[in-house]
Amino acid sequence: MKPGSVFALLLSVSFAAICLGPGKASAAPPAEPERISLWNGKAPAGEGRTVNADAFVTVHRPEKPNGTSMVICPGGAYVFLVMGAEGHGIAKWLNKHGITGIVLQYRLPRGNRFVPLLDAQRAIRLTRSNAKKWDCDPKKVGIIGFSAGGHLASTAATHFDKGKPDDPDPVNRQGCRPDFAILVYPVITMGPKTHGGSRSNLLGGARDAATVKYYSNEKQVTAETPPVFLAHAKDDRLVSADNSRLFYAAMKAHKVRGKYLELPRGGHGLNGYKGPMWDAWQSQSLRWLAAEKLVSKKKRK
Repeated sequence: MKPGSVFALLLSVSFAAICLGPGKASAAPPAEPERISLWNGKAPAGEGRTVNADAFVTVHRPEKPNGTSMVICPGGAYVFLVMGAEGHGIAKWLNKHGITGIVLQYRLPRGNRFVPLLDAQRAIRLTRSNAKKWDCDPKKVGIIGFSAGGHLASTAATHFDKGKPDDPDPVNRQGCRPDFAILVYPVITMGPKTHGGSRSNLLGGARDAATVKYYSNEKQVTAETPPVFLAHAKDDRLVSADNSRLFYAAMKAHKVRGKYLELPRGGHGLNGYKGPMWDAWQSQSLRWLAAEKLVSKKKRK
């Protein structure tokens, strides 16, 4: 290379550094989403059993993480998963506000009601175990769910443990209680107000009173339940807004912090994940997260 060419190259690099400012010339772009196995092919099936199966999370990391993370549970009536709009789309929205989004591809029950919750709990433990690597605060790990995914998220928010400190698996040493939850048009109860398809797909033929109560999450709220934001359209004909009302009433009875946003219209899915009702739950949930000191107060859209 000629001396003049070398000088021109150095000059252009110096000029770029001046324009970008200190530290910004070498700033790395956000990492590509990373898909991670939860169980490495050997998954628990409940009641002490293990099966050859797996579940996965896809980690979407923001360019400027603020320490908050959320496990995302897509809906689908426990028979399929809406991985786009209620999964990866939500992760991208969270990333805009500095939140790490962990999309959970949980196992569908197919006659085994235990597996979705085991996967959700594992995802929360995994997030805490990787907090340093993913630029997350292990004390700011939340969960968000939609429809049947809202049932799974509310189950995780009401059924949890502190982990096993002496477990050889470092992931199992972590607690699985989420620090907060957001539930959007969720299925909550397995009682008369439930969504019949979700109940059938989750519980199968198990309709005894104890099982129905265990998965009716309005009956599982305690003072230990984390703060929860709920949003539901008044005209939702698929999953009655009574689901969210029941859960919020239980929260108030146990003095659990939270908010219930009842939207005047939008139906199930809030007009296909767009429009003013969809925008409303997002902006209101961000305000709530800001009040909980989980996002900046400046970012509310």
